[in-house]
Amino acid sequence: MTDVYDRLKSLQIQLPPVATPAAAYVPYVQTGPLVFLSGHIAKKEGKAWVGQLGRTMGTAEGQQAARAIAIDLMGTLHAALVASGRDLRSVKRIVKVMSLVNSTPDFTEQHLVTNGCSELLGEVFGAAGAHARSAFGVAQIPMGACVEIELIAEVG
Repeated sequence: MTDVYDRLKSLQIQLPPVATPAAAYVPYVQTGPLVFLSGHIAKKEGKAWVGQLGRTMGTAEGQQAARAIAIDLMGTLHAALVASGRDLRSVKRIVKVMSLVNSTPDFTEQHLVTNGCSELLGEVFGAAGAHARSAFGVAQIPMGACVEIELIAEVG
């Protein structure tokens, strides 16, 4: 079995640093074996990836945005774990992903958009990346972003 960091390298993924919160919250909180990551919005070229699924974006582009968020989430999770003397190798399970998709009332593929995140987590963490999930369509996301995702992980 390959190491999490070897998988990231083979996928040519470099983990970004933790983003500065845009409001009054912290990027992560650990309680017991669980690490809760605050919602991360999709970014493109360092700025909010703006769009609305079903109006200005299609499902495939939304999946790319969700995949980009997964990379940011892993960067934050890595930083949270390093702060406590561990790293991504200590992830026992990605427990839950919650996805908010900025979409029109008639757009019904929020679950497919969110696959962009879920599938990458599975590639990187293997069986430990299989998680429970919710995907919602919402009227708007901060800064007009197309997708926002939060994550809960269990660490050992």
